[in-house]
Amino acid sequence: MFSVKQLGHVGIFCTDLQRSKEFYTRNLGLTVTDEDPEGRLIFLSARPEEEHHEVALCPGRDTPPGAKVIQQISFIVEDLATLKQIYQHLKQNGVRFRSVVSHGMCIAIYFYDPDDNVLEVYAKTPYRTPQPYIEDVNLDLTEQELLAIAEASLRS
Repeated sequence: MFSVKQLGHVGIFCTDLQRSKEFYTRNLGLTVTDEDPEGRLIFLSARPEEEHHEVALCPGRDTPPGAKVIQQISFIVEDLATLKQIYQHLKQNGVRFRSVVSHGMCIAIYFYDPDDNVLEVYAKTPYRTPQPYIEDVNLDLTEQELLAIAEASLRS
C-alpha cells in the first residue's frame, strides 16, 4: 500500500484577495512567495526556503456569508511561547476567536479569517491524548500550567 508524504498546500477562494493577503501575512507571518500581477493568485508560505507555498489565495468566492466551505485550516507553531505571542497579536488586531483549547496532544487557538474560514494555530505537547478531547484553556496561564492541563487529559 502507498501513502502520500504530507499535505502540500491549501487553496482558498476569497471575497477580497488583498484583504486576505494582508490578514495571512500580518496575523500568521506568512511570506508572499509569488503573486500574479493581474490579481488572480497569491502564494504564501511559512517556510519559503523549503516550500514555495502552503496557502494559495484565489479570488472568486461566491458563497453566501456564513456558508460552510472549509472545516478548518491548521498551522503548527514551534512551542507554547510562540502560540502565546500569536494569541496576544490576534487579540490586539481584533481577530474574532472561536475558542482556545487543550486537545491534550496540543494547545490550540481557533479563529476566523476575513471570509469566516476557521483557522487553527497550535503547539504540540508530548502527550498522546485519545481524540476527540477538548477543554477550554486560558493562554494567560504559564507554559508549565498549560502543560499540566494537557497532561491531566491523559487521566480523563
